[in-house]
Amino acid sequence: MNTIKFDKADNPVKMVGHQGLYGLETGNTCAGFVAAGNRSYWGIECDIHVTADGQFAVIHDDNTMGVSGEDFEVEKTDLATLRSITLFDRDGWQKTREDLKIPTLREYIRICRKYEKYAVCEIKNPMTPKNIARAVNEVQDEGWLEKTVFISFSHHNMVELRRLLPSAKLMYLTTESPTEALLEKLLPWHLDLDIAWTVLTREGVELMHKHGLEVNVWNVDDKELATRLCEWGVDYITSNILE
Repeated sequence: MNTIKFDKADNPVKMVGHQGLYGLETGNTCAGFVAAGNRSYWGIECDIHVTADGQFAVIHDDNTMGVSGEDFEVEKTDLATLRSITLFDRDGWQKTREDLKIPTLREYIRICRKYEKYAVCEIKNPMTPKNIARAVNEVQDEGWLEKTVFISFSHHNMVELRRLLPSAKLMYLTTESPTEALLEKLLPWHLDLDIAWTVLTREGVELMHKHGLEVNVWNVDDKELATRLCEWGVDYITSNILE
């Protein structure tokens, strides 16, 4: 198995590996991040939660059941317990690999740094300002803050991140149509757009660009669709398998 190559239609679009390289490896694992690191992706995306003991765990869902068959609420469980869980392998969804564990934020950042990839770090749930600051500080401690883009569906998180990082690139995640109404959530805080492909239009891309905002579109796994989005002029494409 390998990634699927597509025609970028002369658009210098930046590709982001979703949860690492989710099309080939279990999402949000070191194996997935390394797989993306070894390919041409501009960035590697991950998802973070705060654990019960105040650590940062890299996992998409609020519960571990879907990735392991074991029932733990991530934010109500300590990191050591979460790290003891073996995750399903992407091939056949069996527990055949002991290396498939829930990573920490620092492990993810270190892989991005090693392979010189931008870190696209999604804060999954609304976080307290204290925890947002701690996450930012961990990335800064690893020397990768200038090459980290924070994203979130929580506007509260984005506003707090902008307060902490006045000049950083930040992207607001949404499934909202790209209209003038959406601009009210973006422009006052200088937030770029990270949007589901299902609601994006060519006119929406043009509107965002008119106001100096970049557009990241997710999760695009069809190469004909990706080529069309490139023709529209999107700036980033997040994908599980396209390269």
